[in-house]
Amino acid sequence: METNMSACCSASRNSTAQAQQSDSPDAQIEPRNDAPASNRENMVLLNGGTFLMGTDDQEGFPSDGEGPIREVTLKPFYIDPCAVTNAEFKQFIDQTGYKTEAEAFGWSFVFHLFVSEATARNVKTTVQQTPWWWVVEGADWQHPEGPDSDLAERMDHPVIHVSWNDAMAYCKWAGKRLPTEAEWEFAARGGLTKKRYPWGDELKPGGKHMCNIWQGKFPDKNNKSDGYAGTAPVRAFEPNGFGLYNVSGNVWEWCSDWFSPTYHAKGKRDNPSGPPKGEARSMRGGSYLCHRSYCNRYRVAARSKNTPDSSTGNIGFRCAADVSIT
Repeated sequence: METNMSACCSASRNSTAQAQQSDSPDAQIEPRNDAPASNRENMVLLNGGTFLMGTDDQEGFPSDGEGPIREVTLKPFYIDPCAVTNAEFKQFIDQTGYKTEAEAFGWSFVFHLFVSEATARNVKTTVQQTPWWWVVEGADWQHPEGPDSDLAERMDHPVIHVSWNDAMAYCKWAGKRLPTEAEWEFAARGGLTKKRYPWGDELKPGGKHMCNIWQGKFPDKNNKSDGYAGTAPVRAFEPNGFGLYNVSGNVWEWCSDWFSPTYHAKGKRDNPSGPPKGEARSMRGGSYLCHRSYCNRYRVAARSKNTPDSSTGNIGFRCAADVSIT
């Protein structure tokens, strides 16, 4: 089974020569401090507690650091039921004038089947190890497949082509933050213990599709039997036991932690927040491109990573927030 995360999950800016030739954007862009007061009414309040994090599942990837199974304790926190939508991100952009890193670089990674013939004629770079990822100039959150695409009929879909730095800027504006990996997994499990997916151990209980992942032969034929080739609306499919939608499939979701395949084995188990430094940030949940034949990382314990400035057509995020003590 494939174990190279950079090869199966999402492309990184440092994987192409073009990335090295691009002018680096100002990753420290600060949104204006004019956001509305933080609103917790639409977030899910989780009381925290102790849960079993990780997996020793034979379908897992030990080299990713999915195991060992360990007891982790969390304090109460809020988390969004859904990934941030295009509509929500547009409000942020409209109120702050923020420029995403894909816009600053002038390009982002797009899955090859989504690129129009006209745009494809201008594509000069693909990722050598993963030729299905194309460097598309003019691809960004507003133009997901390139300059001749838009968000029509997709305002309720998760925003994509957002880097970790972009997600952090949105969180600051919204008065929220990114979840830690431990918080994300606790929330994604929905109260179930040691289950493979947010709904149990069977991928399609009773033959029913429960998430947006790849069906068919990757990377050239998607049967779309779950109803979607690319992203799905953020409330597509049934929520888990905590009321969270699409924590398996649809889009990868940034977490706050630096990624390490080993740090957690000896790290703290009380509100862990990952290693103090690193080169890539953690992502959770899998995406619409995941398929068991090469990347079944739509399991709740699965992990991936990417550099903080990278953006692709299958990475988004959801927000979390602290519970105020009064």
